[in-house]
Amino acid sequence: MTPLRRRALLATPLIAPLARPARAQGAWPTRPIRIVIPFGTGGGTDITTRLLAPKLAEILGQPVVLENRPGAGGVVGTDYVAKQPPNGEVFVLSTLSPIGLARGLPAPVPFDARRDLVAIAPTVFVPIAMAITTRNFAPRTAQEFVAALKAAPGRYQYGSSGIGSSGHIASASFCIRTGTQAVHVPYRGGGQVFTALTAGEIQFCSDIPSILKGFQEGGTARVIFVATDQRSSLLPDVPTAAEAGIPGYKAYSWYGFFAPTGTPQAIVDRMAAATEQALSDPAISARFDEMGTPAMRGYTPARFAQFVRDEIDLWEPEVRALGIRAE
Repeated sequence: MTPLRRRALLATPLIAPLARPARAQGAWPTRPIRIVIPFGTGGGTDITTRLLAPKLAEILGQPVVLENRPGAGGVVGTDYVAKQPPNGEVFVLSTLSPIGLARGLPAPVPFDARRDLVAIAPTVFVPIAMAITTRNFAPRTAQEFVAALKAAPGRYQYGSSGIGSSGHIASASFCIRTGTQAVHVPYRGGGQVFTALTAGEIQFCSDIPSILKGFQEGGTARVIFVATDQRSSLLPDVPTAAEAGIPGYKAYSWYGFFAPTGTPQAIVDRMAAATEQALSDPAISARFDEMGTPAMRGYTPARFAQFVRDEIDLWEPEVRALGIRAE
């Protein structure tokens, strides 16, 4: 991937029950809140939302119902929310993938985040790492891995949470940058990707260091680099991409709450404030730090909206320039 021009700061329904009243009589919300997770269970967005939901329910004084709607790298679930009534009853925890990355792919995206969604608040910044399976696969380093790919163009496969997802773009751009070829296998969520990786059905994937760390510790996968400027504190022995011999290659994502355009500003502001309060909770903040996905605090809805516009302006041409074909 070309060097980034600036820093940018992953089922069954789950209900976070009401812990205590936290709202004035008649004020929003007066009904349970639904948050759509546009990826399957077991991935970063799913884990993040399930960590935040109980605190949001406590702050807002209503149960928070979570619903996984995976498909097309997060596009399906995000588009679903974009088309819902703007009454403050449904939100989506979307990501860079459907908001920005997918726009650079050949297939049209059925919504425009700048027109059809209102930005509420970001939640976490997500660094990306690459892992390879240890199941019947010999490479141990990034350079050995690149050599294996070059020796057998198109033989090996990588998985992701869908076309246009961060994992897809990160792995595809890695292949383009290293002059290698591999076959993309899209799944409906991170859980399926990790199952395929540990079984040796795919040879590599790109995802969150904290999740990949568990598979490395279990011996079923090996993290060969992190696509950030500095090493991850979770994986201090794992080199950065530059240290591994792939200079200029970076990959990341972020997660944030959005609502359908037309959602009243009072609701937008209240949900943003509740998100900020939840992210500032010491236990939640510490958990995100442990996961290697630090909380993105201090954003007003206006600041987050500008952040989203900047990310679209950055990534749409970046992805288009890669020439990644629709699969």
